[in-house]
Amino acid sequence: MLILISVLSILLLFFAYFCIKFALIIIKMQDDLEYSLDEIDKKYNRITEILDIPVFFDSPEIKRLLLEIKDIKIVILEVSARLSKINNKEIQQEIEDIDIS
Repeated sequence: MLILISVLSILLLFFAYFCIKFALIIIKMQDDLEYSLDEIDKKYNRITEILDIPVFFDSPEIKRLLLEIKDIKIVILEVSARLSKINNKEIQQEIEDIDIS
């Protein structure tokens, strides 16, 4: 009987450890998603404000819109880097390519 209780106690500790570990991973992912959605929402609101203004071809509003679109691309790349285990050097290079072009 004592052996059974010991084995069950060890199993309980094992499963409790992994339950807590996975719960922390899920909470971190939720925080990352909320942060990312907030950043995307900010950029979306800026683009909406710019689109409400009547523009001409070579106006500063169009240039601002292009810069906001580039910022959205950067945010999306950062989101993908935070949510996955992609090589950060690759993501940094893509961000620099967006900044240059």
